[in-house]
Amino acid sequence: MRFLPTRVHGIIDYVVGVFLIFVPYLFGFADGTAAQWIPMLLGASAILYSLLTRYELGLFRLIPMPAHLGLDALSGLFFIISPWLFGFADRVFWPHVILGLFEVVASLVTRTAPERTR
Repeated sequence: MRFLPTRVHGIIDYVVGVFLIFVPYLFGFADGTAAQWIPMLLGASAILYSLLTRYELGLFRLIPMPAHLGLDALSGLFFIISPWLFGFADRVFWPHVILGLFEVVASLVTRTAPERTR
């Protein structure tokens, strides 16, 4: 069931994007490895494609909302498996799994069209 308005999703996009950039420093795994760079790159990517999304908080409005939600889901899945894929699960994995699950869930519960076009 898609109940989350795209405007709220947009706010979450930017907040979570910035949070992902700082999460390695907040949780003590800013060590120059993939554990650090993956959330930072995914956060920066989320901000970039949010700026390009066709919703209330998009600046250039090129990417349709369903495509944005697909990117969110793929990003979340990649985030979830990244500790094992890149071999750092023995040091840190919970932030990656929890935030990845959050991204996937957000992609599944967000409406696919902004209010003004519904």
